[in-house]
Amino acid sequence: MFKQIKQLFSAFDEQPAQLQEHDLKTAIAALLIEVMRADREQQDDELKTLSLTLKKYFNLSDEDVSELMQSAGKSLDDAIDYFQFSKQINDQCSAEQRIEIIELLWRLAFADGELDPQEEYVIRRVSNLLYVAHEDFIAAKLAATKL
Repeated sequence: MFKQIKQLFSAFDEQPAQLQEHDLKTAIAALLIEVMRADREQQDDELKTLSLTLKKYFNLSDEDVSELMQSAGKSLDDAIDYFQFSKQINDQCSAEQRIEIIELLWRLAFADGELDPQEEYVIRRVSNLLYVAHEDFIAAKLAATKL
C-alpha cells in the first residue's frame, strides 16, 4: 500500500505544476488588466493609463510594455483565479509595496472617470489576497482619487 501511495506522489512530481509561476511584472500586469477588463468596456483612457503605469513602474520601453501586456493577458486568459498572481506578489513584495499595487489598481479603475462596481469588486478581492488591511485599502483608494 505504501508503495502505491509513493507512486502516486511521484506521479504528481513528474507532472507539470498546475499553477504556473509568473514573474512579478507579469503578475502585476495581469491584475491591472483584470481591473481594466472588469467593466467589459476597454476605454482608451484605461489602456493609456495601463501602458504608462507599466512603463513607469517597471522602467520599460514601449515595445517591452506591449510584450508584457500580451503575455499577462494570455496568462490571465489561462488562469482560473487570481491566486497564482497574488502568490508571486506576496512572495516578492513588502506590505508597503502591496499597498502601492492596490493604489495602482485604483488609479486604473478611475482612469475613465468613473468607478464600475465590478472594478471595485476585483480590487477588493485582490486586496484580500495580498493581505492588505481594509484601512490601507481605503487609504489607497483615497490616494488614487486625489491624482
